Amino acid sequence: MKILITAPYTSQAQQQLSDAIGEIVYRPWKENGRAYSESELMGLLTETGAEALITEHDQVTEKVIALFPDLHFIGVCRGTPSNVAIPSATRAGIPVFYTPARNAQAVAEMFIANVITFLRNTLPGIEWLKGGNWGEGAHTSYLQFKGNELAGKTIGMVGFGAVGQRIANMVRYFPCKIQFYDPYIKSYDPGYRKTTIEDVFESSDIVSIHLPVNEDTKGMINRELLARMKPDAIFVNSARAIVVNRDHLLEALEMKRIRGAVLDVFDHEPPDEIDNKIIHLPNVLATPHIMGATFEVEDHHAAIMNEAVLNWFVNGNSSNGLLVNKEVLATHTEHKL
Repeated sequence: MKILITAPYTSQAQQQLSDAIGEIVYRPWKENGRAYSESELMGLLTETGAEALITEHDQVTEKVIALFPDLHFIGVCRGTPSNVAIPSATRAGIPVFYTPARNAQAVAEMFIANVITFLRNTLPGIEWLKGGNWGEGAHTSYLQFKGNELAGKTIGMVGFGAVGQRIANMVRYFPCKIQFYDPYIKSYDPGYRKTTIEDVFESSDIVSIHLPVNEDTKGMINRELLARMKPDAIFVNSARAIVVNRDHLLEALEMKRIRGAVLDVFDHEPPDEIDNKIIHLPNVLATPHIMGATFEVEDHHAAIMNEAVLNWFVNGNSSNGLLVNKEVLATHTEHKL
């Protein structure tokens, strides 16, 4: 099997696939300066004669799949394979693998860093210092920028998948109390509390959003839920902006109904006028969608993807939790090469 890899992939991970499955053709999208477009990807697949694809952000559209319906598999090095026409791949019988939790550690670490930075008024303190405002009064900054500790806070998660659970496992030892809303989580650490979404917003000191994007979650976080938050609570979104009604969030922040927000995602990237209005509020700590951006994430996604591909093709393991379109199991009874 010849595999075209356009995702960033370590040489060790490439070698592992090559040893087990076949030839690797490595054309990472970074060398292109951006993700491959539909036409560029079709050209690459044609040029290389690839029989399988491992991608990250490239446009694997219905047209691409229609032109290459015999691909052995499509691997998507992302937590959500939103750049792939999954229904088309399923109809063609192409298994699609993905890499959930590839950036869980990265997001969890930056969640802690940014929330503490917000709680401790670190950024205003730095600007005050750089502005030459430190006069003779030795205690001016001590009093002006006195903040709060993360320890003892109740953190409420809306969605409790890989990222939420990684954060919970780290902050529980501060210690923090962890509660969550996620109707799909049936088994969980008894040290955590499962509750309603209304209760998460009402009783948490920090409300953190970890929802996937689907028709049920778009705009799910609205004025009614935000109004339930404590006046000194912090809202955090490191998932997707579209699950939050940004007009309602802007209203809550401008009216100072909550203490503030830590945001890494926006409705428009680059931000539009309303996004920028939120970003520049004094009670917002905003970062440019970088919570999951570490060099180690690329190591993680290559390892996770190799696990999925080798389980499927070498071990013949059909009970693969990294398979997106499980419908193809009905037509794939034997996966070994």
